[in-house]
Parts: sequence; C-alpha cells; structure tokens
Amino acid sequence: MERLSSKTVYEGRIAKVRLEEFRYDDGSVHEREVVGHPGAVAIVAHDGESVYMVRQPREPVNEPDLLEVPAGKLDVEGESRLECAQRELAEEIGRAAAEWRELKRLYPSPGILEEEVTLFLATDLSDAEAEPDDDERLEVVPYPLDRIDDAIDECRDAKSLVGLMLLREELRAGA
Repeated sequence: MERLSSKTVYEGRIAKVRLEEFRYDDGSVHEREVVGHPGAVAIVAHDGESVYMVRQPREPVNEPDLLEVPAGKLDVEGESRLECAQRELAEEIGRAAAEWRELKRLYPSPGILEEEVTLFLATDLSDAEAEPDDDERLEVVPYPLDRIDDAIDECRDAKSLVGLMLLREELRAGA
C-alpha cells in the first residue's frame, strides 16, 4: 500500500487525529482516520514474590480502577524507551530495577491507533524516589506471583494482559 496524503484534523496534548488516503495494490484508494500517538512503554516488574501493578481510573472506558502494569508515554524529548520505562517504574510504584529486558513490542489497536507499546521485564527491584505526575491517581497493587492467573482474570488492559501472560510462561518454564 502507498500513503497518498495525510491531513491533521485535530491535535491535542496526547494524541492527534489525521485523515490519510491510501492506495492499495489493486488500485483502490481509501481514506482512513489515524490517531497519532508518540508510543509508550509498559513494565512487568516482579521481585520473585509479587508482580507490581497499579489500579487507576481510565475515564475513556469508564473504568474507575483498571488493573494495569506500570506504563507511560514516550513524551520526553531524547529519552530512550528503556529510560522512559525506568522513569515510569519509579514514578508509578516507587521502584527501580537492576535487571531490564525487552519482552515484546505491540500495537494495542492497529485499526485506528499508530501507538506502539514496548513491554519490559524488570527484576532485582529496589526502592526508588520519584514524584508521580500531579494528575495520576494510582494505587500500587503487589499481586503474588502464585496468583498470576487471578491477575490475568481480573485484568482487562491489553498491554498488561500480554505482559502478564508472557511472565506466566517464563515462570512456568523456570519451574
């Protein structure tokens, strides 16, 4: 396919919306609405006993306390994905990790959203100091690793589900 045109029709603080026109191999041309987003990171952090998650309100889906892994936008100029993940882990759950590994990159909703999320595994945790964002309302939830299936059952957030399932597979392989 070939992108023929792109016109921004809305630009907000987090996302923008573009009308884009594409030509496909069969010659047909179609317009698509694309939500632009800088990308994000998500962190599956565990200390061998618990995986650290957060509950927070997610107004767009009318969820007052959605269970998720710590995550955040790539919104600091020049910051790498790993640096963003390290910052977000400290801001959201007050932890640092000595060991980091990229687990997966994924598109949460590729039919409309260009966002790519990078999932990291963070281990060998220690306490860290950081200031959470003023507008965040987070409750830190240490979920016991032996109850990871319960966490998966309770979770409805796509990036968190992928991360938890990858962690479950790693735990099973190591058992």
